[in-house]
Formats: sequence, C-alpha cells, structure tokens
Amino acid sequence: MAFRWYVIRTYSGHENKVKINLEKIVAGKGMKDKIQTVHIPTIKVAEMKNGKKRVVEKKFMPGYLIAELDLDDELRIMIGKLPSVTGFVGSPDPEPLTEAEVKNLLQSDEHTSEEDEDQSAAHILFQVGEKVKIVDGPFANFTGEVDEIMHDKGKLRVKVEIFGQATRVELEYLQVASNVG
Repeated sequence: MAFRWYVIRTYSGHENKVKINLEKIVAGKGMKDKIQTVHIPTIKVAEMKNGKKRVVEKKFMPGYLIAELDLDDELRIMIGKLPSVTGFVGSPDPEPLTEAEVKNLLQSDEHTSEEDEDQSAAHILFQVGEKVKIVDGPFANFTGEVDEIMHDKGKLRVKVEIFGQATRVELEYLQVASNVG
C-alpha cells in the first residue's frame, strides 16, 4: 500500500459534504485500506465582532480538500462520481502532493495558543511594505503601509500620512484590513 496525499476539487462551500461522503465510503464499503485521512485545510484567524476579539477557523483553500489515499483507477472514478466533486488536481492523472506541501497544509491547523494564532495570522495576513486600511480606532479610514510586524506584542507599525507627514502608528492586528490595493 502506497498512501499519498492528493487534492480533491469540490464546489466551493461543499467541502464538508464531500468529506462526510468519503467517510461514509470508508465505513460502508470497507475501504479503510484505500482511504486513510480526509482533511479540509483551515486556518485560525482573529476577528472583531461586536467589539470583542474572537478566533475563528476559516477555510484557506475553499473548494479543495486533501486526502491520504492509496489511489487506483477504481477509487479515482468512485471519488470523481461523488456529488459536489469536480475532480482531482492534476486530472486526468492526479498528482500527489510533496511532503513539504503536505506539511505546510497540515501545519496551519496545529497552532495551540492564542499567541501562536496571532503570530500565524499576522504572518499570513500582513507583510512589511503592504498597503493596509485602518478599520478601528482614532485613525479609522486612513490607509498606510506596514512598516513592522511585532509578533511579541501582537501589533503592527503602520506608516500613515497625516497632514502631509508620514507618521508611524502602532495598531493591533484587528484594527487593520489587508488587501487595499
């Protein structure tokens, strides 16, 4: 048996349905020898709701899930015929993921402390030099550029132009929105 990790394409928002269907196949058809693990890649992200900080889990690859399979033609066809499945990445010949890719995808779910979650969210969401919009606090609706990411404090330093002068302000991750253009 040669278990390898493969990426299965699904309709966006149907990842859980496909995972449940694959798990039913394992239970109902006794295919534990061909399907070992089915995983939906997620990441924990801090967000503000009603003025309170909370950490939520979001899919970071909507429309995809990864599965550890002993893939043969019969299993490939059976998975391809499941409702909401559009195929494998690499179709018609599915390409297995490398060890580094698998490690990277699975590692995003393994953060345990809130500090780790904040650091991983900042690392993924913000980069030095990136344009951001301030969404909370006295500088709300200003845009600026990330100057420094301070993981230990859970904050960013952002250069904002105020009255024609560049000013560095210290903000929490949740006070800033990414992808401003």
